[in-house]
Amino acid sequence: MAKLSERLNRLAPSATLVMSQKSSEMKAQGIDVINLSVGEPDFNTPDGIKVSAKQAIDENYSRYSPVPGYPGLRRAIADKLSKENGLSYSISEILVSNGAKQSVCNTVLALVDDGDEVIIPAPYWVSYPQMVKLAGGIPVIVPTGFGQNFKMTASQLEAAITPKTKMLILCSPSNPTGSVYNKEELRALADVVLSHDDLFVIADEIYEHINYTGHHESIAQFEGMKERTIIINGVSKAYAMTGWRIGYMAGPEWIVKGCNKLQGQYTSGACSVSQKAAEAAYTQSQACVEEMRQAFERRRDLIVELTSAIPGLEVNRPEGAFYLFPKCSHFYGKSYNGRTINSSTDLALYLLEEAHVATVGGDAFGDPECFRMSYATSDDNIREAIRRISKALQQLQ
Repeated sequence: MAKLSERLNRLAPSATLVMSQKSSEMKAQGIDVINLSVGEPDFNTPDGIKVSAKQAIDENYSRYSPVPGYPGLRRAIADKLSKENGLSYSISEILVSNGAKQSVCNTVLALVDDGDEVIIPAPYWVSYPQMVKLAGGIPVIVPTGFGQNFKMTASQLEAAITPKTKMLILCSPSNPTGSVYNKEELRALADVVLSHDDLFVIADEIYEHINYTGHHESIAQFEGMKERTIIINGVSKAYAMTGWRIGYMAGPEWIVKGCNKLQGQYTSGACSVSQKAAEAAYTQSQACVEEMRQAFERRRDLIVELTSAIPGLEVNRPEGAFYLFPKCSHFYGKSYNGRTINSSTDLALYLLEEAHVATVGGDAFGDPECFRMSYATSDDNIREAIRRISKALQQLQ
């Protein structure tokens, strides 16, 4: 009997995309759904970037691009890393991909062999464990939890390392929690990594510029860590360019060359026009980045204030990204209208169907006590969504 490959059967569908699809289906039926499930800025791509993209079309950037990306874009990325992060990379140490998601997957596929272990702090972005499984590796999940502000400690990392450990995946600012590792916390983790041979770090820094702490810190900054770290970043979040699909990796040249070989076989280079737009994003005025960051910070303050007032929810104060990850386990076992809430996924479905607000259960992110809301939407949507959520939760008895 014909069947899908075991490789594919190991994978779970993306919970965030599932909830977004359900939301879209309800909207298509005429239901007024507020979608807080998607991690996507609601701003338009800044005009200067769009002008550069139109110019690229007029200049006939319409042919296959080099697999690692145009040299001009890679130089712009190298300049950004030098100026903003104090890190020196040549363009041969940078590979442009079809979104940061591909950059992460490239790195996992390039470094992880069957049976290798990859440490992933939970809560985690839904795709990390799935990518590790795709590569034949074993995700080693390290729970952090609400009480420690969803951040893994150095002692937890040390305890999780075995002779089979190949990699740590670290996301800061974090999806789904908004937690941000400070310099001292990163230094402690780096000390552990450096005490073990052949242990690498994927530093997913895609939310770098949506940061409310004043300054982004990269684990690659510490002596000896640049050789162990693969930085992942891109234009999707900071420049409201999710659909342009441009991400990049910066890391040791031998790893970048391996990923270039891999990418050359299954997608080739990223979209030519998108690359020229991304080059403009990095080289033009950065005022738009700060404007959007300030708007996200205002929305963070608003959603924290409103959600904290809901009895039964526990709320931390995110320091970056545009997600809130409240603890909701107080409502487990409670019912309304014949429906009982037994998990965060149950709660998310209840909120979608009862309150018409799309969120994502924390089960998908490795923390079954919480659920995720994106506040990358208008102030009015935030106010109305939290009003609806509050009303629906009060009905549970």
